[in-house]
Amino acid sequence: MAGLSLYFEDGHDDLDDFGFDDYGSECDGIRITAFLDAGQDNLTPLGRLEKYAFSENVFNRQIVARGLLDVLREFSDNENDFISVMETVARMSEDGEPTVRAELMEQVPNIAMFLHESRPNFPAAFSRYLVPIVVRYLTDPNNQVRKTSQAALLVLLEQGLISKADMETKVCPVLLDLTEPSSDDDYKIEAVAIMCKLVTMLSRDTVEHLLLLRFCELCSDARLFQVRKVCAANFGDFCSMVGQEATEKLLMSKFFDLCSDSLWGIRKACAECFMIVSNSTSPEVRRTKLSPLFISLISDQSRWVRQAAFQSLGRFISTFANPSSTGLHFREDGTLSITHTPPNQDGRATPSPEHMSTSDSEEMHGFGDNPTPAPVEMHKGPAHISPNNNGSPTTTENTKNTKETEQADENFNSFHYWRPPLPDISGELEMLNECPSNPGKATSDQIQKVLDCLQPHMDDPDVQAQVQVLSAALKAAQLDSPPDSSPAQTPPASQPENKTENPSVETQSPEVQSEIKASPPEEEQRVEPVPNVIPQQLLDQYLSMTDPARAQTVDTEIAKHCAFSLPGVALTLGRQNWHCLKDTYETLATDVQWKVRRTLAFSIHELAVILGDQLTAADLVPIFNGFLKDLDEVRIGVLKHLYDFLKLLHADKRREYLYQLQEFMVTDNSRNWRFRYELAEQLILIIELYSHYDVYDYLRQIALTLCSDKVSEVRWISYKLVVEILQKLYACGAHDLGLNFINELIVRFCHCPKWVGRQAFAFICQAIVEEECMPMEQFAQHLLPSLLSLSSDPVANVRVLVAKALRQSVMEKGKLSEPGCGYSDELEETVMALQSDKDRDVRFFASLDPNKVLMDTAPLI
Repeated sequence: MAGLSLYFEDGHDDLDDFGFDDYGSECDGIRITAFLDAGQDNLTPLGRLEKYAFSENVFNRQIVARGLLDVLREFSDNENDFISVMETVARMSEDGEPTVRAELMEQVPNIAMFLHESRPNFPAAFSRYLVPIVVRYLTDPNNQVRKTSQAALLVLLEQGLISKADMETKVCPVLLDLTEPSSDDDYKIEAVAIMCKLVTMLSRDTVEHLLLLRFCELCSDARLFQVRKVCAANFGDFCSMVGQEATEKLLMSKFFDLCSDSLWGIRKACAECFMIVSNSTSPEVRRTKLSPLFISLISDQSRWVRQAAFQSLGRFISTFANPSSTGLHFREDGTLSITHTPPNQDGRATPSPEHMSTSDSEEMHGFGDNPTPAPVEMHKGPAHISPNNNGSPTTTENTKNTKETEQADENFNSFHYWRPPLPDISGELEMLNECPSNPGKATSDQIQKVLDCLQPHMDDPDVQAQVQVLSAALKAAQLDSPPDSSPAQTPPASQPENKTENPSVETQSPEVQSEIKASPPEEEQRVEPVPNVIPQQLLDQYLSMTDPARAQTVDTEIAKHCAFSLPGVALTLGRQNWHCLKDTYETLATDVQWKVRRTLAFSIHELAVILGDQLTAADLVPIFNGFLKDLDEVRIGVLKHLYDFLKLLHADKRREYLYQLQEFMVTDNSRNWRFRYELAEQLILIIELYSHYDVYDYLRQIALTLCSDKVSEVRWISYKLVVEILQKLYACGAHDLGLNFINELIVRFCHCPKWVGRQAFAFICQAIVEEECMPMEQFAQHLLPSLLSLSSDPVANVRVLVAKALRQSVMEKGKLSEPGCGYSDELEETVMALQSDKDRDVRFFASLDPNKVLMDTAPLI
């Protein structure tokens, strides 16, 4: 104990005073409150607390601070002593040593929980003594003390230990002072971070009245980018808390400023919280203001911003969904949930009042082949598709000239979009800047001249990209041309453009080009009009995520993010617009990265619910079949939701998979036992989807094979599968098949040379009785004799389960021990023999009260 003198240097007597003489040098721990024990100084416990709490030795004060919780427990029986201790704590909080203050603050959450539990005795102790300490430490000059107080404050809020009054009168005012423009930079940055973390734990009224205006000011802090970055990262939390009205009135302008901040980290943070912000706005603001803003982020010059924007694109699109028709709802934490499937019965949703034309439907259908996104330079100009000049969707403006619009859109359909990064075309666009702002014939002519100048240089890929941009502008100008222009003028204006597009199309994908050429006009005419559910540009950008160029310029895992959000996008668009996503889904399903295919495999059952049985059979079943032959990492996604997918198929299509279930028994790695475990779990559910004949012919053999697996967990779940199969057979009246199955179980398990098989037979018999799978007369006639024969098995583990099955199930629920039953006497004799077994565990289970279940014997199997 020589080392203890380092902690108590007031004299040798201090060691005895602390009670250390009662402990040897090999003790694992020392009672911290030992200093309260009576010693040679004749001081009271409170006096000794005072002595060491304000000792000149800093280590003494540290130990007192570390043991405050135990000290409070010691004095909690006496109110006066307790108050004295709290006052001592308040004085200790003014200690000049930072390590003592930090040690004291680390104990505050534990002390607060103790005071909360003792609230009837000390209702105001926490608010009176500890909250002021926490608040004061937020402005402590020592960084460690401040960090400790910040962490303690968050813990107290998470546990609900700070009252609303204390938050409004003590905590928030300090945070507001620390975030004043004249506040110290370090304090200000830390206070902003704390304030943003507190938002989700405070009430809406508190946030609106105390913190909202200050948050708006901080979003515009021009001096400290760290402050703006913290505000951007937590912007969604503020929007969710204050609601739609305050978001649109106060926060939206600040969000626009943050999205155009000069630092890419701030813009990236805005992209990451875009979905939550969008969820807090009205559909009109979401469409007219947030959509163009998101397009600017998704085409940002910084790769990190584009990467974050593409990751949030699918979630942002999902905010355009109509909950009443899609069943898509947002939880309080901003996550999406599907509460019910779309109510339409025929697979087609009710058209929205805001429609796009038929040609728009064809246009979107064409984009699914090989889409690419729009750059920033063009989304502000005339090259828009469906929105009008003010950003709202075009609804009735072009209804007078439907044929003209259809002709223009048909020409536009052959264009496959452009992709960033784009070369500098400022020189070629100088003449365009001199054109009138209103698109018209003059604009079209100027663009056409530039296209003609670039024709001789089409071999250069950069020139091809420039041509793509200008072609889009030309088409937009044609679409926005005055209505008095005749439809016959449109095709000649687009003929040179079509010539320039062919090389770029050939560089994309031969399959896409051939598919476009082979599309019959009749098929295009049968495509239903696409409701203006989401802005066209957002859909185009989403479809472009499968473009290989995106993996090079944005994110190597962009296809995975596309696959992850695809069900949400499909739900937003509705099954009537599935043709917009079909090609993209097929591209993802054949992606070279197995993680992309795995993501689709895990969500294909959800997509099947969204699309309905007809589209599932036509478009998803082939992809599902491909996943069945994929890597194990992909197959497990299909297997985990096999029942959910199969139940959506028609009976004839579902029956085809009976032949393929056996393939799940073969894995790339034989040690992957969880794969077989998941198969058994799914087969238990799948049994209800098939007839008893199919179950007996196909599933029975798989179940028996799984029962012989090398891994006990797989065998354990497989025994339950066997019981479910037997229950299915008897429930359908197939007693002959059930008897055949029982005989097979007896041969395979009851007479098994390995004790594990005989033990399994005892468990299966118990489960049959528990689940009432068959009439007890049938059980007594066909299974009970074999079960009783195992009571004399040489292996104790077998007899344990036999005793458990007989005592807890057969004799109680089987009603076979009642007088008059032919097996009652033999059953009683067997149980009595087990009660006197030489093995202690066998005797225990044979004598156990049937209503008392002490342990699960499943691990024994």
